[in-house]
Amino acid sequence: MNTKLNDVSLSLDGVRLSSNLTSSSEAALSHSSKLDGVRLSPNLTSSSEAALSHSSKLDGVRLSPHFMLKEFLKLSNYPDNIPTMQVVANLTYGCHQLLEPARLVAGPIIVNSGYRNEVVNRMVGGVKNSQHLLGQAADIKPKDPRMFHELVEFLRSWEFTDQLLTGNGWLHISWNPFAAPRHYVRIGYYH
Repeated sequence: MNTKLNDVSLSLDGVRLSSNLTSSSEAALSHSSKLDGVRLSPNLTSSSEAALSHSSKLDGVRLSPHFMLKEFLKLSNYPDNIPTMQVVANLTYGCHQLLEPARLVAGPIIVNSGYRNEVVNRMVGGVKNSQHLLGQAADIKPKDPRMFHELVEFLRSWEFTDQLLTGNGWLHISWNPFAAPRHYVRIGYYH
């Protein structure tokens, strides 16, 4: 299950989204002629990153076998929380490297928060340098509360865990596709 970020590709209504990452970690969008009805966001961070706007187009995007993009966006609550292609690639990496292996241990996982744009991050009281802003973090819990301890223990020792914070029945986990994981663990962080 060691998926490399360079291999990430998604399909969206016949549109192939491929990370095609370069050394500067830019993402490319292929088959752009099939993007009829999809508005590109004016908030582009680089010439090769594009943010898709129509949430209905994003609803069907699968990041991994058991996780959908919409779980990480919460568009029903935050309709302007539209990710860039780099964010989608980062979330895909997290799903393959952390969440899918964690699901094998703890069963189904509920995602409370994933990607947050700057506005959403401020609204929910997130820190200014939150990895949620990059699509490199998620707040999760197992569907079965009895599996909480097993999930914590797995993520605490998992090689791709960058950060693990727990409290109030939730786990904040983060990953970094571009650097070695810090393995920072703080149990009972949230009160």
